[in-house]
Amino acid sequence: MRIVVDVSPLSHPRTGIGNYIRGMLTGLVEAGADDVVAFAPASERGARMIDESLEGVPIERHVRTLPVSYVWREAWSALKRPRLERILGDFDVFHLSDWLHVPQRGGVRAMTIYDLAPLHFPEWSHRRTRRLHGRSYRDAKRADVVFAISEFTARDVEQRLGVRSRVAYPGVDARYTPDGPRAEGVDVLAIGTREPRKNLDLLDGLGVRVVDYVPDDELPRLYRGASVFVFPSRFEGFGMPVVEAMASGTPVVCSNHPSLDEAAGDAAVRVDPENPCAIARGIGEARERREELVAKGLQHARRFTWRATGAALLQGYRAAAA
Repeated sequence: MRIVVDVSPLSHPRTGIGNYIRGMLTGLVEAGADDVVAFAPASERGARMIDESLEGVPIERHVRTLPVSYVWREAWSALKRPRLERILGDFDVFHLSDWLHVPQRGGVRAMTIYDLAPLHFPEWSHRRTRRLHGRSYRDAKRADVVFAISEFTARDVEQRLGVRSRVAYPGVDARYTPDGPRAEGVDVLAIGTREPRKNLDLLDGLGVRVVDYVPDDELPRLYRGASVFVFPSRFEGFGMPVVEAMASGTPVVCSNHPSLDEAAGDAAVRVDPENPCAIARGIGEARERREELVAKGLQHARRFTWRATGAALLQGYRAAAA
């Protein structure tokens, strides 16, 4: 089965979606896929970033270097020609991203929906984000198979878009373990961008070190060095930092919003994300229950592997092709 995956998001610094794309590619190979192609139109700088992100992933790469690649992607998605087969030849599956909605002559058309935050909270989303995600939401009705990254998001997709989806949970990279170098000078840690959905401004005054963008290879050190990790998000598709922190042996204080139930399991202290006093109490509770929460967190994090992600994707592709 020849599987083409659009990796255009990897042409920018990797965050949640980029990490998922890299992980799913690794998972597909681990689950037995033997013909996976990473495809993207990208600028020269973007192509270098894609190469760096995919280092060590044993798949074919077909990255077209183009000036103003964003304009090319948008024009191709709007004009609906040429078909993808003209560039890549025949394939069995095209797994598209929010960045590239191009036509195909045959094969399964697959996509992943990470969350519906732009639908629920348009005022919290950049106009470009709303447009790109809105296009994906519309295209979901025409896809042969749609994946969601949690049961919560799958239910949300069915209720809001009228589309049934399969769940392919994220995995935890092997570098997230309790053993290894630890960052110094970190007590209570939060990671993320200061946007309303992430709710990090509420932590000001609570003695929490809030870190914005962190290079991927620095994250394990930060998690291990923290005595407590706090994740006060108001809404998530899954909430991967919660599980990464657990896998690193760090107790977690997590928002009690239902979108985080699967990431948190029974291994985190759950708090009202709108109540600073509740968050402060949660941090104190996490310190007191450290030994228990670390053990529960490590066990919970073991549930999430990229191999399982790849197996879920392959199962969905094969069912759609049958």
